[in-house]
Amino acid sequence: MKKKYDLPQKMCCVCERPFSWRKKWEKVWDDVKYCSKACA
Repeated sequence: MKKKYDLPQKMCCVCERPFSWRKKWEKVWDDVKYCSKACA
């Protein structure tokens, strides 16, 4: 298992906060732009 600091990160387009890769985004990571539903 990878440590949290080893996971890829992106910046949210709305709130500009960094967010890390999640298992549920495994297949669509390239398309993820928002950190949460609130920002979408």
